[in-house]
Amino acid sequence: MKPRKNLMFALLAMTLSNAAQAAPQPLDRIAVQINDGIVLESEIDNMIATVTKNATEAGQTLPSDDALRTQVIERLILTRLQLQMADRIGLHIGDLQLDQTIENIAREQKLTVDQMRKQIESEGMSFSQYREQVREEITLGEIQRIQVQRRIQVSPQEINNLVKMIEEQGMKDVEFKIGHILIEVPANPSSEQLEASSKRAQAVLDRLKDGADFRSTAIAASSGPKALEGGIWDYMNINEMPTLFAEVVGNAKKDEIIGPIKSGAGFHILKIVDIRGLQTKEIEEVRARHILLKPSPILSEERAKAMLDQFVKQIRSGEAKFEDLARQYSEDPGSATKGGELGWAEAGIYVPEFAQTLNNLAIDEISEPFRTTHGWHIAQLEEKRKTDATERFNTNRAHQLIFRRKFNEELQNWLDEMRAEAYIEVFEPENDRG
Repeated sequence: MKPRKNLMFALLAMTLSNAAQAAPQPLDRIAVQINDGIVLESEIDNMIATVTKNATEAGQTLPSDDALRTQVIERLILTRLQLQMADRIGLHIGDLQLDQTIENIAREQKLTVDQMRKQIESEGMSFSQYREQVREEITLGEIQRIQVQRRIQVSPQEINNLVKMIEEQGMKDVEFKIGHILIEVPANPSSEQLEASSKRAQAVLDRLKDGADFRSTAIAASSGPKALEGGIWDYMNINEMPTLFAEVVGNAKKDEIIGPIKSGAGFHILKIVDIRGLQTKEIEEVRARHILLKPSPILSEERAKAMLDQFVKQIRSGEAKFEDLARQYSEDPGSATKGGELGWAEAGIYVPEFAQTLNNLAIDEISEPFRTTHGWHIAQLEEKRKTDATERFNTNRAHQLIFRRKFNEELQNWLDEMRAEAYIEVFEPENDRG
């Protein structure tokens, strides 16, 4: 028994020694519960560090730690809700699609994937972390497209009305980069709450007119969807921006500050950050054809890509004709019977990966297999031309503008609905946390 007793004392001493050594190590904790998922304190810290680093590099000032933390938590909540929805409907981005996207990103930056990997690692991020970040971004884009697109209807009358407006404006297509700050009001606010929000909005407006930095003010004060980006929306035509914006920016000048404007959501303050350009009537069109294979439980991602690899070899060697393979195998019902022919169109009407592939091809060149949201493709660029397609251009442009405006509005509605229906609990950090 004595040796066993000595062994127990030795193990106890070792355990106490290890505990003493480990004591200074900070422990991660659950910061937010979102339905059956969680956000860890380390995730909040990492995003705060990223936002801080980006702001420092851009020469922007940041709000108080509490204000920045609140904005970061809100972004993480919305991101997690969307990823949970993607998981529920079985939306998962496979490695082959991810690899294809990363290759496209590297190509856009005129780098090889290996060069991009070294650049990312030199900045302190592992390449595996970067891959998962890109996978998450693709997932968010896809779940938004799936869930929001079906909520949008664009009527022929809406298109006709906008086409008429475009024609009356002489095809002027001015685009605005807008800064936006939203001072939120509670649902069914009391007169006191409404007055308090109004005073907050006026105070923010006064600070801006006194020269306060718009971006840092937005990060600190805004409840809008672009708060963490400094409230900045990318360039938008007056017809595709949210209706509230469109009603007030028409005659505005660059750097002008507008507001506060009251809506059901609260009080809005806008800044015209930039205004640019006119669209030309002359457009470049491409004539292309493709073969599409859609992965399924029967046809794996790997098998679909391998089949297209084989098709490319057969076509290039003269063993098979593109149009014959398209008729036999392509799963695009609109083009398969025509030998894969897509007809004349602007490359920009296709999904980004398809458009980019066409833009990188020479005339008659056949692409390597590539992945889009529709499946695996090979494509051939047959011809290019510049054409005056005013009537079709106006119609297509009107549809795109209306769709994008409605998409922006419906996206925010969808996110608000998900958040309202979710169980969310934010755990305040402990006072002695450090």
